[in-house]
Amino acid sequence: MSTERPEIQGSQFAVSTGHYYSSQAAFEVLQAGGNATDAGVAAGLALGVLQSDLVSVAGVAPIIVWDAERAEMQTISGLGGWPKAADIDYFRRKHNGAIPIGPMRTVIPSAPAAWIMVLDRYGTMSFGDVAHYAVRFARDGFPMNALLRQTITQNRENYLAYPHAAAIYLPKDGQPVDIGELFYQKELGASLQYMIDQEASALSNGADRKSGLQAARNAFYKGDLAKAFTDYHKDVGGWLTMQDLAEFQVALEPPVSSGFGDWQVFGCGPWCQGPALMEKLNLLKRFDLKGMGHNSADYIHAQVEATKLVMADRDAYFGDPRYIDVPIETLLSEEYADAQMARIKMGEAFPEMPPPGDASGNPWRGANVPSPVTDNPHPGGALDTTYLCVADSKGNVFSATPSDGSYNGAVVPGTGMNVSPRGVQSWTDPSHPSSIAPGKRPRLTPNPAIAVRGNGKAFLPFGTPGGDVQTQAMAQTFANVAVFGMGPQEAVEAPRFASYSFPSSFEPHDYHPGLLRLEGKVDKAAGDDLAGRGHRIDWWPDRTWLAGSICMILDDRETGMKAAGADPRRVAYALGW
Repeated sequence: MSTERPEIQGSQFAVSTGHYYSSQAAFEVLQAGGNATDAGVAAGLALGVLQSDLVSVAGVAPIIVWDAERAEMQTISGLGGWPKAADIDYFRRKHNGAIPIGPMRTVIPSAPAAWIMVLDRYGTMSFGDVAHYAVRFARDGFPMNALLRQTITQNRENYLAYPHAAAIYLPKDGQPVDIGELFYQKELGASLQYMIDQEASALSNGADRKSGLQAARNAFYKGDLAKAFTDYHKDVGGWLTMQDLAEFQVALEPPVSSGFGDWQVFGCGPWCQGPALMEKLNLLKRFDLKGMGHNSADYIHAQVEATKLVMADRDAYFGDPRYIDVPIETLLSEEYADAQMARIKMGEAFPEMPPPGDASGNPWRGANVPSPVTDNPHPGGALDTTYLCVADSKGNVFSATPSDGSYNGAVVPGTGMNVSPRGVQSWTDPSHPSSIAPGKRPRLTPNPAIAVRGNGKAFLPFGTPGGDVQTQAMAQTFANVAVFGMGPQEAVEAPRFASYSFPSSFEPHDYHPGLLRLEGKVDKAAGDDLAGRGHRIDWWPDRTWLAGSICMILDDRETGMKAAGADPRRVAYALGW
């Protein structure tokens, strides 16, 4: 297959991120002697400015890192829980069980803590060294692009509901700035500069690097920014307090993993949907995918039916393991995959989300699964999240999926930040494994991954935005490499598809039984065949942003070359040296 963009090759390092300017920032950090973590944090902070419609500096940032010196694969949760004062009954009393847009869906912001923790443990630079790129983009502006303007325009009413958000995103008489015109976020730039300044003050007074990073963290979680966030919540009746922020810590956790041929795929735990990718790969490796043929009707059917089974388990079992018992060992076992595999019929599609598998004695069986949504003909239309990955010359690999867009809550006056509205991925049904509770984390969609071939012969960080499409796009793109031998750029550009036959992770948890969407370059005969098996087919245009925006790097340790791919469906870009 020919590609729209050349595959980027590098012998020293490679980066691929959701925006071309964040890739440039990461590239400059690597050229200046930083490692993959330094570059990854620089890119992640920059994306909070460059794609602030999709990502908040005060949002979420799940991370997975391979540290070559320690020979260690670790994840950083990068996800905050509900404030201590959160009350599930509030939404049932006041909003008929809905979780409305606004500050009441705020959870404790985790991204700054995650970036600083990973920088402290695995990086070499100061916060100021990596954050000044984000400050420059916010303070000095960057050119508005078509996708950013489209997102702002589509969510115009949400921005107008909050004057401080409208002043930033709709500065031209209630409209966004034009494509190519500079877009400024000066309050956000000042907030980041405040964190840099607090670190610089500590360093000038003799603090070491670790203490300097802590000073930057304290500026956000205990200083003026924390006060601005909590004063605002007090004014609007919100729950976030100074105690919530001061006591918050992100967690360093071992990854979950599963094998697929000569690859081992690693991801984050069941507080996000990362294990859904592992569970799906366990099913897919039981098919002769290569023999089926790429994007044949059989191949797509196998992928989609596996997705339905996995999403049923996600709905029944996944949640914050600090609050519920998640049978993760069973879900990722070979015996369980054998039992689930027997439920798939190649000639007939599940007409809706099937019941979950028997992974424990007490699954949540979805007694209150919502009826199909009839007033939303375009499911999955909300943009949210971005992705970045880095591989450096020392063997380190960094993979992160930051998120929380500005249209999904309220920008706090004076800060330029929307404080993590990730409560949108909780449930107000107290029996649901991801129901609201004080301190409990929502079930996150962002889920970065790193695959390793042959016990270290190659590393493949990969991920995407796209909500519930994420694990589907990731499984397809990974198979493009691992099964069909595509290079990263060819793999990310190949046509994709996505099922919506399960309740959405996002409030109001839309449900579209049987719906399967195919990109335009999927063979029409395959679409007809799939319809005959019971799939409800809807055709996307070719290379739609709704199909995700995969970035990946194939770091081949045998050849010493790093090949990077970036998805042309959005504004992702790769660079290498």
